[in-house]
Amino acid sequence: MKPAITVTAVETLLVDLPTIRAHKLAMTVMHRQTLVIVRLRCSDGHEGVGEATSIGGLAYGDQSPEGVKLAIDTYLAPLLIGLDATNVNAAMAWLVRSVQGQSLAKSAIETALLDAEGRRRGLPVHALLGGAVRATLPVLWTLASGDSTRDIDEALALIEQRRHKVFKLKVGRRDVAADVAHVAAIKRALGDEVLITVDANQAWDEAEATRAIAALEAAGVGLIEQPVSRRHRGALARLSARFDVPIMADEGFNDAIDAFELARNAAADVFALKLSKAGGPGETLRAAAVADAAGIGLYGGTLLEGSLGSVAAAHTFATCPQLAWGTELFGPLLLKDDIVVERPVFRDFELHLPTGPGLGLQIDEDKLAHYRRDRTHTSIRVTAPSTKV
Repeated sequence: MKPAITVTAVETLLVDLPTIRAHKLAMTVMHRQTLVIVRLRCSDGHEGVGEATSIGGLAYGDQSPEGVKLAIDTYLAPLLIGLDATNVNAAMAWLVRSVQGQSLAKSAIETALLDAEGRRRGLPVHALLGGAVRATLPVLWTLASGDSTRDIDEALALIEQRRHKVFKLKVGRRDVAADVAHVAAIKRALGDEVLITVDANQAWDEAEATRAIAALEAAGVGLIEQPVSRRHRGALARLSARFDVPIMADEGFNDAIDAFELARNAAADVFALKLSKAGGPGETLRAAAVADAAGIGLYGGTLLEGSLGSVAAAHTFATCPQLAWGTELFGPLLLKDDIVVERPVFRDFELHLPTGPGLGLQIDEDKLAHYRRDRTHTSIRVTAPSTKV
């Protein structure tokens, strides 16, 4: 009988990469991005790689890179050792039953399992998820300097380069009138052919959001993202019913259960899919199926992942039957440097899916050694026995 292919070791690394500029959001200003890199090794010699990120440590959500690494090293990795590496669904079901929460860690692990299986079978990750219905994905760019003139110049240059033609503006750090004036100035300068979206990152209460959305709608903004707190679903529903401009749920939407509740209450017009928030590609596609059934538009979101995380999301989003609002998988472009040999290709306003097996990316070992936080080159290799699925 052919021996089973099992998981033999898991290594987790914190990698700090500088950004090309200050990235200003409602809750923080980013000057670097920290990636949690997971390297999963199997008994047949194949390795899979996954990634998890957060935005500004704990500024955006309740999971930090340091906490993700701790959760994997202490709780999840011991459960993985000895499991059938070729049965991704069974492995993830075991982790979900055994460990509560920790969606970022689980997403990185599922990505690594899929990457290893894809390399083993000579197939891209999207083929393991049912197959891609698109080879490229439209990608917007976030204008987040906070300076109207600088943002306009940046947008015009990117349009000229055929890199982006849809732009998101981060608001919420200033008062509503100043934010509206900033957005309106950029929209006027870029014209009707350019779609402008606005992300408040939960910064407004319902009254502020009502004033702001009315003015932004009049200015020609095409989409409003998470204007109020993720916990105020009633307010989100009232805003969605009140305005013609579509309202998107982001922080208030994580998985299939959230998708069902938001759709049942007509609380949003668009859902932002994010692998790390859902807990991996499988859970992301479950949520997408609920949205499809409810007639909700889909948008491929990001936690500003690097190349590995962004390409994992691209493989997943490429299998969605509808992706009406495109994606924001620009994370690699926000970074000055990378830890992969060949960076993802952004051309003609779209991200092009890699064609190689697994994720289709290779780690640059020298860059990884340079940017890893510990710089000690020690691996976490968990060998303790675990209960099999």
